[in-house]
Amino acid sequence: MSGRAIISCFSHPSTSCNISLSRRTQFAHAPPPSPLLLSRRSHLVVAGGRGGGKVWANVKSEKNVSESPKYEDVVVQKGRGLDNMEEEGKWWQVFPKRWVIVVLCFSAFLLCNMDRVNMSIAILPMSAEYKWNPSTVGLIQSSFFWGYLLTQIAGGIWADTVGGKQVLGFGVIWWSVATALTPIAAKLGLPFLLVARAFMGIGEGVAMPAMNNILSKWVPVSERSRSLALVYSGMYLGSVTGLAFSPILIHQFGWPSVFYSFGSLGTVWFSVWLSKAHSSPLEDPELRPEEKKLITTNCLSKEPVKTIPWRLILSKPPVWALIASHFCHNWGTFILLTWMPTYYNQVLKFNLTESGLFCVLPWFVMALSANVGGWIADTLVSKGVSVTRVRKIMQTIGFLGPAFFLTQLSHVNSPVMAVLCMTCSQGTDAFSQSGLYSNHQDIAPRYSGILLGLSNTAGVLAGVFGTAATGYILQHGSWDDVFKVSVGLYLVGTVVFNLFSTGEKILE
Repeated sequence: MSGRAIISCFSHPSTSCNISLSRRTQFAHAPPPSPLLLSRRSHLVVAGGRGGGKVWANVKSEKNVSESPKYEDVVVQKGRGLDNMEEEGKWWQVFPKRWVIVVLCFSAFLLCNMDRVNMSIAILPMSAEYKWNPSTVGLIQSSFFWGYLLTQIAGGIWADTVGGKQVLGFGVIWWSVATALTPIAAKLGLPFLLVARAFMGIGEGVAMPAMNNILSKWVPVSERSRSLALVYSGMYLGSVTGLAFSPILIHQFGWPSVFYSFGSLGTVWFSVWLSKAHSSPLEDPELRPEEKKLITTNCLSKEPVKTIPWRLILSKPPVWALIASHFCHNWGTFILLTWMPTYYNQVLKFNLTESGLFCVLPWFVMALSANVGGWIADTLVSKGVSVTRVRKIMQTIGFLGPAFFLTQLSHVNSPVMAVLCMTCSQGTDAFSQSGLYSNHQDIAPRYSGILLGLSNTAGVLAGVFGTAATGYILQHGSWDDVFKVSVGLYLVGTVVFNLFSTGEKILE
């Protein structure tokens, strides 16, 4: 090919640049060149070999050229892949936007549990300083749920009608401010501390309904279990982070530093959320057309809710199965969340630092097993197993696993075995994220925020009564009595969920 022909190819990219078969054969026997320049428009590769500069062109319109994969074809194919990457942008620019939303929700839930569990560590030096008895400690721990209870249904209605972006953003800022004000409230007196904890609960109460609303619009059905498992694992990793760093901060700077430092992180998240998130893919001007098509054709939740059919929702047995199962699940989960450091300190005789560090292991395992469960659930669905069966399998593991390992705590004699039982209990508990926690979007995708608000209201009531009741039981009984109540509710939840739940859509 002449130099004029080469220049013509660069000047007129729509014009075909033909290479004869004999010329390609000559190239095939030439020594392997080293690519120097890839042309985006004409897919030309200029290469320097032993005999001087040579040019290869891969032209799709040629019909008479052999299709054998010679060296120059491989080089051009690599060039084409690089060209496509350059045309589409850097990897972080072409990363699926729906998974950006998932990661941001994950980080919000990370902060959520960091701010929630720090009290379970800080309560030890706080109770020593302010001379609180176990009943007062139980009251303080449960006061969070007073506010948390108020905004479950309200948060679901707000998210389904206004949009998840605004609601989740409000929640994070609200609870972050309440967290930072906790030391000031404690110094003012017990009533002020109870109000501050209740205010924190108000902010965190809208998080789950808002997240459920957003993901029902952004995530296709085939990715539902994985996305929800990742987001909920943020809660578990938040517990890991909070329980690991709280003792360090307390020893170095005093217990107030935990609330000041953790609370300030919410403002960082909020700034990123405002610039990157949208309530729906239809509202995102930067969303690539191919991803928007994928989401809109595979998501069941499309139109915003204008009216809520309360009578229809409450007439469905699977809805009540979710509500009852959520109550049974959260009773045991919240007791472990709020009382585990105390159990390690009083029963296993761990000091403050050891209590925090040993509490980390079960939550870390929960984060791992939640994602494993999500991948298993989505794989089973993709292989043709019904969604109903998958949800029941996952939730049965999430109920019976913790029930079995909690019954073993009364039979172990070493701290190591006790920690192992706690870890296995919470590890199997995490399979619930692919069970009942994914079921809201299955049965009512348009009303998923409201439905989660309903069921989580029952879950919060379990937290309120269970956390307060644990303080009372410990004054008049033992830890074995605490665990027996949790095991009984796990068994009830197993029966109810398997009898009445479904994975099919029951509300349009």
